[in-house]
Amino acid sequence: MNLNKNIVVAGCGYWGKNLVRNVSEIGALYAVSDANPATAQAMGTQYNVPALDYAAALADKNVEGVVIAAPAHLHAPLALQAFEAGKHVLVEKPIALSGDEANMMIAAAGSAGKILMVGHLLQYHPAFIALKDMVAAGKLGNLKYIYSNRLNFGKIRTEENVFWSFAPHDLSMLLALAGREPVSIAAHYAASLAQSNLASTASAHFDFGQDLQGHVTVSWLNPFKEQKLVVVGDRGMAVFDDTLPFEKKLAISHNSVAFESGFPVLNKGDTEYVALTPGEALKEECLHFASCMETGATPRTDGAEALRVLNVLTACDRAAGV
Repeated sequence: MNLNKNIVVAGCGYWGKNLVRNVSEIGALYAVSDANPATAQAMGTQYNVPALDYAAALADKNVEGVVIAAPAHLHAPLALQAFEAGKHVLVEKPIALSGDEANMMIAAAGSAGKILMVGHLLQYHPAFIALKDMVAAGKLGNLKYIYSNRLNFGKIRTEENVFWSFAPHDLSMLLALAGREPVSIAAHYAASLAQSNLASTASAHFDFGQDLQGHVTVSWLNPFKEQKLVVVGDRGMAVFDDTLPFEKKLAISHNSVAFESGFPVLNKGDTEYVALTPGEALKEECLHFASCMETGATPRTDGAEALRVLNVLTACDRAAGV
């Protein structure tokens, strides 16, 4: 696809610099913007594009899309300004910090006739796309249990708790695989740092009905990195481990359980690795945004999908007594 250079990345910090790189690599980067002019100027110099303040970027007729990589509490106000200026928007996760803000963003995008996409990154990962296709084709049978662990040492946030920082990716995958929202939620958060009242470890359990359960555990105080999604069906089990090399990221185990004379018998089958075409999920996400801008297609992770994730985040807070 030949792309126009019509996207500005607003926010050039810890994660924004990765978005700048990927938007540049797909040939769509027009300019950069940051609340710190020196940061924007350094990034603009590195990628040979203008460094604009946000108002100037929105006023520029050459800018058709805005990628927002700012702190979560700024997502809604920055996106609403962009829609008012007639721009498409890709905003990092979570879409916003409240359902009211998210609904305002969705309504503003609709009124402006513009794309609203949210950076639920793993929906664009080749391993998850392959896994989702396998589940849809029934290759694992009826799903029984899905769990996801996202554990690491840092990066510790001060604006939102670990569940809001880490879990949107996992919840987005969980909801996509389940195909529905949970009917009940139990959650437990722990604020393990004496200097912070924000949860640094958290877990949530989901009952999706129809014999499907789910579980998400997140922590930014773990001694090792783990990014693992496990999907258990009655005909097979899948593991998406994003810490492994590409050739081993998605494994399928043909395990099953049979009952003989009323007793369960475990049948351990072979494990195979699914062949994947290597690719950077963030680049695929940026390409998807650029494509939707040009074609008017609805993004895979649009405002409605992001609102479902946000609603579950909010329900987990409520279940944890936050």
